[in-house]
Parts: sequence; C-alpha cells; structure tokens
Amino acid sequence: MDEVGKHNTNDDCWLVIGNDKTGGPKVYNITDYLDDHPGGAEVLLDVSGQDADEFFEDIGHSKDARDELAKFQVGVLKLDEAELKRRAEAAQKAAEAGGGQNAIVIFIALLAIAIGYFKFVM
Repeated sequence: MDEVGKHNTNDDCWLVIGNDKTGGPKVYNITDYLDDHPGGAEVLLDVSGQDADEFFEDIGHSKDARDELAKFQVGVLKLDEAELKRRAEAAQKAAEAGGGQNAIVIFIALLAIAIGYFKFVM
C-alpha cells in the first residue's frame, strides 16, 4: 500500500479495488480515466492512493463499469500478514454492525404495522 499511496494526484492516480469475493485487491492506474468518469474526477481523486474497494462496491457499479476498470489494472496488491489481519477484523466489525441496523429497521416497520392495525380496528 505504501507504493500505491505515492500515486495520489491528478497527474498520477492509482487505486486499489477488490476483495476476497472479487478475486483479491488489484491496483489500477486510472490517471487517463479521470476526465471520463461519469461521477467526475473529484470522486476518484478523493480516494486516490488508497484502498477504494468499499467506495466502489457501495456505489453498485455495473458490469460495464467493471469491464472498463479492468483496462486500467497495473498489478495485484500483495498483502502482508498485518494487512490481512486488519482486513479480516474490519470485515468482522462491518458484519456485526450491519446486523444491528437491520434489526432496528425491522422493529420500526413492525411497530408501524401494529399501530396502523390498531388504529384501523378501533
């Protein structure tokens, strides 16, 4: 990641995108794509020189976008033991945190249904 971190400017922009589910982290030199990105260059520059996988996946990019990204691959990120451990811990925390939010949403929905039912019946 240290090498990728050096490439974080408008004239030299690299990102890391990928995870265990997508074949592992890969390094992309997207410098020539900045002006063509539908969301604008600024979005990419905000995460340049970093692991941008979470941001990329959260957007829900299409297969066409993934195919376009593949054209800019310059390497595969080799992870040391410390980075592997950090990623595993982050994934576990995200999984644990996500379950709580779902329970709250379900509870609120059930509460709204119950209130609506009782108002309708009475």
